[in-house]
Amino acid sequence: MNQFERTLFNYWGFKKFRPLQLEIIQSTHKKKDTLGLMPTGGGKSITFQVHSLSNEGVCIVITPLIALMKDQVDNLKSKKIKAVAIYSGMSKREIEIAFDNCIYGEIKFLYISPERLKTRLFKEKIQHMNVNLIAVDEAHCISQWGYDFRPAYLEIVHVRELLPNVPILALTATATPDVVKDIQDKLGFKQHHVLSKSFERKNLTYLVKQKEDKLGFILSICNKVKGAGIVYVRTRKKTKEIASALQKRGVNADFYHAGLDANTRQLKQEAWMKSYNAVMVSTNAFGMGIDKPNVRFVLHYDIPESLEAYFQEAGRAGRDGRESFAVLLYNKIDIATLKTNFTKKNPDILYIKNVYEALGNYYQIPIGAGKGNTYDFFIEDICKKYKLDIIKTYNSIKVLEEEGYVYVSESMENRSRVKFIIDRNTLYKFQIENNTFDIFIKLLLRNFTGIFTEYVPISEEMLAKKVNAPTELIHKYFITLAKMGVISYYKAKQNPVIFYSEERVPQDNIYINRENYEARKERQGVRLDAMIQYITTQSKCRSLQLLEYFGETNKQRCGNCDSCRKRNELQLTKTQFDGILEQVKKLVQKESKAAHEIVQSIDAAEEDVLKVINYLLDYKKIVYTNAGQLMWRVK
Repeated sequence: MNQFERTLFNYWGFKKFRPLQLEIIQSTHKKKDTLGLMPTGGGKSITFQVHSLSNEGVCIVITPLIALMKDQVDNLKSKKIKAVAIYSGMSKREIEIAFDNCIYGEIKFLYISPERLKTRLFKEKIQHMNVNLIAVDEAHCISQWGYDFRPAYLEIVHVRELLPNVPILALTATATPDVVKDIQDKLGFKQHHVLSKSFERKNLTYLVKQKEDKLGFILSICNKVKGAGIVYVRTRKKTKEIASALQKRGVNADFYHAGLDANTRQLKQEAWMKSYNAVMVSTNAFGMGIDKPNVRFVLHYDIPESLEAYFQEAGRAGRDGRESFAVLLYNKIDIATLKTNFTKKNPDILYIKNVYEALGNYYQIPIGAGKGNTYDFFIEDICKKYKLDIIKTYNSIKVLEEEGYVYVSESMENRSRVKFIIDRNTLYKFQIENNTFDIFIKLLLRNFTGIFTEYVPISEEMLAKKVNAPTELIHKYFITLAKMGVISYYKAKQNPVIFYSEERVPQDNIYINRENYEARKERQGVRLDAMIQYITTQSKCRSLQLLEYFGETNKQRCGNCDSCRKRNELQLTKTQFDGILEQVKKLVQKESKAAHEIVQSIDAAEEDVLKVINYLLDYKKIVYTNAGQLMWRVK
């Protein structure tokens, strides 16, 4: 057992790595810049975690997903591994303490959002840290060709300048060939070096169904397929409506979306994880960090915005290697809606500037102020107050993010946090002089460790239950002690925040790069076309379509998807079908021919040739001309 396997066993209890994990760890251990391409559920986080635990120093983990950041920090702490996270919404004092603990403490992992990388404080502090690795999660975010471009990721290469001898590990589950190259260029790889695992999922059957009665189809899937499932929908309202409809028909279903409070989300997630056959109806907020092995189906009620998003969400099915299904439902109205939303996703530049002005007025930020500040972000309230369209406003903010003006975090739960701001001796004197608070302070000291050196997450409800007191009373104690200068206390809140990267400028001075704007629109158009083509192309294996999109060629058709099943009905082998197909294509690609001419020209049984011709007609690969002859369809 080598040092990496020992680390894996000591902390996670596993004797063997999953495919590709060990190769990535060995690569970064040799100080090679490495891009790891691993499908959803492949265990990406293990790679940088084992690397760091096997070496001295701290690993800096850059990720845009605050909820996942917090989840990983909690998981590491549960294994007695010291980790901290820094993200928008934390106070300046909290951030300073976290950095200092990375320098002077025994912190092994510093999770940080990309927006924090260019702050003066970060740049000063990391030069005093013993950093063993820079891990970039969701690395596709650095590429303008990626489906979730985050401009703040471009700052990572400047971090490398401050830590020139530290290797970088970039990780992603979804990247096209162009994005793979772009990631390495933008991160300043000393040499291009990609370690990848095939995206092929042989146990996962992809199905695309045109259905008007979507609910009826979902019900049939729930009744036929034994095991857990996820149904993805676009809106929060639909999650509740569909879950309720399934419940009335005897399905063990629940709903989930980012608008629910953190405690409710956690309870719903835990119940679903424990149940064998529960179905979760959710927006795309559900699934991050989920590793439930027996998800037998993932069903998309609405069309996802890109093949990258679809592939990632569908990949949550069948992680135990057993047969599972990824089903996408659509109708003609869905495709029309997708195209309409594309227009809203690309508002004109004047509208974008109006949104920027509305934000500044809403938060009452003076011109020349606001840089580095965060504000609670309530998009519905802003749109209502200034009569803005919510979809156009959301996408206007995305453009403002790309131009570096603001950044909006995902909706998150900031738990209450507490830290003693006096030392133990002073606290002891305070307890003697203020007997009223003695029992409460002892309660804190018994239940929370590290409370003198860092901000510790606490639960007022949990403390109230321990002493059989009202939660309001616990909250009152915290407020009073904070006012007396004994503790620093931040009460829990749940909402996204908007972070101002630059000072507010007058509306006329807002610069939107026209070239970037048009390129962004073009990239979205390409992804939209790819999504629609995947749905409407019924004559080609679904798995092959996805694999080719991500740059994998020379793969065999799966034989199980809806397209392959239709072809299987012809009762021809792959060799027979492909041979006849190529001959038909050569005959009618440049000039039309009658069906009997085609049959006579091909060296195969007449019955087999007619089967292929009818198949190609069904899927509109060939069409009849006005003269009644057959011609290869030109797209």
